[in-house]
Amino acid sequence: MLNQEEEVDAEVTWEDQQKINSFSKLNTKYSDLEITFESKQQEKEYLNDLTEELELADEDDRIKYKIGEAFINISVEQAQQRIEKDKEILIQELEQLKNAMDHINEQMSQLKVHLYGKFGKAINLEKE
Repeated sequence: MLNQEEEVDAEVTWEDQQKINSFSKLNTKYSDLEITFESKQQEKEYLNDLTEELELADEDDRIKYKIGEAFINISVEQAQQRIEKDKEILIQELEQLKNAMDHINEQMSQLKVHLYGKFGKAINLEKE
């Protein structure tokens, strides 16, 4: 509930409503990207752990490596090469996600400036 001093007597125009809707869409998209980023970050940590485990394996050992839904037997060296390639791909994906999140954050900041400027404390654009 707003105090009487915090109330703003501003009319919500169609343009303002469009900005509020845009902010909401961007916020949802940002949350989705954040979840994907955390998932990819976790996957990268798993690959790092796997790399450390493979360093302890004998080079003559055969490793079961999952490709899609199937497992194939490959040498430790081949597994390490595949893991390094997978990590490089993940790093690129993480960079792309981070850039997309930064871009969305910039757009949201611009919308916040406008909306808080017009509506003050009468509008809440912060995550809870």
